[in-house]
Amino acid sequence: MSIEASLKDKGITLPEAPMPAANYVPFVQTGNLVFVSGQISADESGLITGKLGDGTTVELGAQAARRCGLALIAQLKAAIGDLDRVSRVVKLTGFVNSTSDFTDQPKVINGCSDLMVEVFGEAGRHVRAAVSASSLPFGVAVEIEAVFEVR
Repeated sequence: MSIEASLKDKGITLPEAPMPAANYVPFVQTGNLVFVSGQISADESGLITGKLGDGTTVELGAQAARRCGLALIAQLKAAIGDLDRVSRVVKLTGFVNSTSDFTDQPKVINGCSDLMVEVFGEAGRHVRAAVSASSLPFGVAVEIEAVFEVR
């Protein structure tokens, strides 16, 4: 089954690939690697804001990370056209807007990591970093960037 058919079968709808908010491009392909710029947490209602450890729950943070993952996949599709060309999710770098004493960044970024495995199967398993940030653009809860390998 194609990735597109699998997404539809699972009820997963990709958002439109967001346009950059500043002076950068949304993705760059070099050789068989596609680097996707950081995608911030947003849904149909707008930005998902908040600070983990100060009123924003790990569950909401993981949902925000999943939304970042959907935007990453949307950018990847814009870059390569056919998601069946993906041979591996190589790396995710996740930034969590959190207080200095918050330590569950990995649980938050699991929202995106779990999505990558759900969509790409074993090829979705990746290396990653999950780090804290004292603030993120526009006050969003999560930002994630990715590297994909394509055929």
